[in-house]
Amino acid sequence: QALRGEPLTVFGDGSQTRSFCYVSDMVAGLLALLFSKERGPVNLGNPHEISLLDFAKTIVRVTGSQSKIIFKSLPKDDPKQRRPDITKAKEILGWAPRVDLEEGLKETIGYFAQRL
Repeated sequence: QALRGEPLTVFGDGSQTRSFCYVSDMVAGLLALLFSKERGPVNLGNPHEISLLDFAKTIVRVTGSQSKIIFKSLPKDDPKQRRPDITKAKEILGWAPRVDLEEGLKETIGYFAQRL
C-alpha cells in the first residue's frame, strides 16, 4: 500500500502488538533446530514488540511514502499481543534473531519496490 501511495490500513486503534522476524533469521533458527538433538517445541521469532500503529508509521517513513493511515474495525478474534518467548531457542540452540525491524523492512521494501 505504501509503495503504491495508497492509505495504509490499521485495524482497531493500532495498539495491538506484533513481533516481526526477518526470513534469514527464521531460516537460521529452523536450521539450528533441525541439526540439534532437541525434539520438543522451540519458539522461534523476534521478541521485539511494536504496536501496529507504530509499525505502519515506520513503513511510511522507511518507504518515503505520503500514504495516510486509515483505521478499520478490529476483527473479533484479533489477539492484543503476539510476542514469542525465545528463551529455549537461546539456551538450547544458541539462536537469537540478528536482523532488526528497520533493516528487515528496508530489505523487504526493496524487494517489493523492484516488482511494482
